[in-house]
Amino acid sequence: MNDLLAKVIAVHGGMDRWNELTSVSARVLGGGGLWALKGQEGVLNDVVTRAELHRQSARTTPFGAPGLRSSVTPDRAAIETEAGEVVEERTRPRDAFAGHEVGTPWDRLHLAYFNGYAMWNYLTEPFLLAGPGFRIEELAPHHEYGEVWRPLRVVFPDGVATHSREQTYYVDEAGHIRRHDYVTEVFGPRAPVAANYSFDARMVDGILVPTRRLVYLTDDNGNPVKDTVIVSIELQDIRFE
Repeated sequence: MNDLLAKVIAVHGGMDRWNELTSVSARVLGGGGLWALKGQEGVLNDVVTRAELHRQSARTTPFGAPGLRSSVTPDRAAIETEAGEVVEERTRPRDAFAGHEVGTPWDRLHLAYFNGYAMWNYLTEPFLLAGPGFRIEELAPHHEYGEVWRPLRVVFPDGVATHSREQTYYVDEAGHIRRHDYVTEVFGPRAPVAANYSFDARMVDGILVPTRRLVYLTDDNGNPVKDTVIVSIELQDIRFE
């Protein structure tokens, strides 16, 4: 394992503790300008997401209406009743974004897939990066907020649903991930780089979890454009099992 990633994982609770656990759930308060742009305003304002830790699977409740939930794996997005009855589903859900641009409206299955894979990534970081097929490389130091952060370039394996194959994580001196850059490929070929900032990390059941995120687009120099928050996420009532 890359030495910097090993430090980050140790700071976040360590692989031994992570492997003792099977799932995480959290109340998620969502916001930001993306949801109105995609015609899905309000759906993710106040939901509960449950993610499996060692298999990419996430469920979000309620989803669009009382009694409904989303259920997402890399090759399937579905909207179900709370009893598990399928209301609608889409296999190979990423293919449904073909031809999309940043402003293309989404249907509920587009939203389910995007939210499901993104929240699974966020809730399992940094431990998922130690999985098979990930390629890790430390880059030159990065200066921001008067601090020096150590960037990790990560290439994801094809089997993981995520924003883009190549992503960059910025690690501070304490071993916390402060910033996470990626291209949201489902937005289309002209999607800009997003900068996802993490805040207010706290220990929950032996695992360090950032409880707040703010996502901005970046300019041509890689600087965040903070006039508009694209996505905001606040986690409450976090529980590991």
